[in-house]
Amino acid sequence: MEFWGDEQFSFFESVLFLALGQPVEVIETQFLSGGDISTAAQVFTSEGVFFVKWNHATQYSMDNLDMFEAEAKGLDLLRQTDALHVPSVIGFGRHLDKSYLILDYIESSSPSPNYWEALGQSLAALHSHTQPVFGLHFLNYIGSLPQINTPSTNGIDFFFENRLLPQAGMALYKGLLSKSLYDALFRLRNRLPDLIPNERPALLHGDLWSGNVMVTEQGQPALIDPAVYFGFREADLAHTRLFGGFDQRFYDAYDEAFPLQESFEERVAIYNLYPLLVHVNLFGSGYVSGVERVLKRF
Repeated sequence: MEFWGDEQFSFFESVLFLALGQPVEVIETQFLSGGDISTAAQVFTSEGVFFVKWNHATQYSMDNLDMFEAEAKGLDLLRQTDALHVPSVIGFGRHLDKSYLILDYIESSSPSPNYWEALGQSLAALHSHTQPVFGLHFLNYIGSLPQINTPSTNGIDFFFENRLLPQAGMALYKGLLSKSLYDALFRLRNRLPDLIPNERPALLHGDLWSGNVMVTEQGQPALIDPAVYFGFREADLAHTRLFGGFDQRFYDAYDEAFPLQESFEERVAIYNLYPLLVHVNLFGSGYVSGVERVLKRF
């Protein structure tokens, strides 16, 4: 914990004042799991309940775009689609030596009987939002790592050059990935046009694992912690397979609403090279074997 007591209350009251433009009395706080990057708290105030997370301001900043600013822009982009519940951004910025993000607090409950079907249909609705190019008009992060979103009209080029190659290059530089595996990635590049269907760019959550899907007070799905961009929609679905936790009803409902092209299951491992390489760079060589298995297979 970075602080507690009077200093903690003062920080929350200051950032909430900056966000709301009026004095706010903090009544109670409860620290929450903020992941490996940030500290988070549920903050009870005279103006309602908020979710606040923060980290050191200079630690996660890329090209003057703070991590929380990028996350706020991603949440706004998802929420504008009206496809499913996304917490509203109350404010973000820097105060003292900390960057912070303030969101509506999602009061979690038990899933409704149609929860998985609703999630599948909602994700399909999200993926129906498109634009002429792959990528995004701003850079953002996946975890604490920069995510490059340089626009491209070619989805295969975007996937390789903005997703696989930067992570593989970082892992090679760190000594986590061998030169032989790095070279194997380029051999896979030549096969990608025959393996991945050429679909239009779809708006993706970008980091869709079970920890980033919540249940609202009404028992409906909500998405948090996005790494948004316009890419191949199958990448989002493949990511849900990496660590599991999604009911088959979710996949059936998605496929009914927005049918996948044939042989999707055979492509899951290719898309998941990206999150696997991300995990290599974030958590070490324990994930290299997963990368190696995919490259040997293809």
